[in-house]
Order: sequence, then C-alpha cells, then structure tokens
Amino acid sequence: MWKLELEDSYFKIYDDRKTIVGYFAPEYGEIYPEDRADQVIQEMLKRHDKIKGGYMMLPLVKFGIFEEGKEMNLDYIQKQLVEANNRLALWKNLMVKIAIMHHKILVSHTDHDMLSITLGIIFASPVSLEKSDLQNELGQILDLGHQMGLL
Repeated sequence: MWKLELEDSYFKIYDDRKTIVGYFAPEYGEIYPEDRADQVIQEMLKRHDKIKGGYMMLPLVKFGIFEEGKEMNLDYIQKQLVEANNRLALWKNLMVKIAIMHHKILVSHTDHDMLSITLGIIFASPVSLEKSDLQNELGQILDLGHQMGLL
C-alpha cells in the first residue's frame, strides 16, 4: 500500500493513490568528514547500509480555521476544534501503541492551517537502506495510522 521514493537523502512516502503522505529521513549516524556528508550518504544508500532508525514526518491535524479572509461563526470554530482534539487523541493512542518516545510538532511548511508531526522511529533491529526493507518496517506504522483514520 505504501511506496517510498528516494529524493536526495530522504524518502517521500506515497499511498496507493500516489498521493504523498509524508517523509522519512534516515538517521545516518555520525559522518566524518562533515564536508563529505552528501557523498558518504549516497555511498551508504548505494551499499544498502543498515540504519537503526530515523524520522518520519506526517500530517497531524488540519484545523480548517486559519484561512485568511474566511468568515466563520462560533459553532463552526467549536466543531473544528472538537474534531482537532479528537484527532490529537487518536494520534496519542497511536504513539502509545507503537512506543514512540520522541516526537516534535511544527506548523506544516506547505499549509499554515495544519500541524505536522515528526516521529522518532527506532527499529527493533537495524534495517537496510533498501526501499522494500524500509517500506516493510515503516508500513507497519503507516498501516496502523491508516486503520485509525489518521492517514
């Protein structure tokens, strides 16, 4: 259901409709010398080196209230905030189920009416920098998010 496509040093995550749903940035570890980081990462990708985890960025919640010039009333604002709160509760539940210990939330860089969440992913055992291997590992999290109506 999920497909990863490499772009530079990170992967774009697509669903079965070819819609981008997020990004995965592998944790490449300490790279020396730092001025050769891009070259070293490309070599790691070619060799399908193993990594311990990385960072997956996904849409967290869209509010539907921060559009410039949009007229709203209190009932609409309340409804949107209740829906946002319900979605946040689902995300919290997901994070407990998959044992995410580290995350951060930012305003989305593509939509200022949305928050995105970056999950610190630690694999049970090192995973190869091979698209299919990463898809299998990340797919478990993405599938659960999809089942819960988050993706």
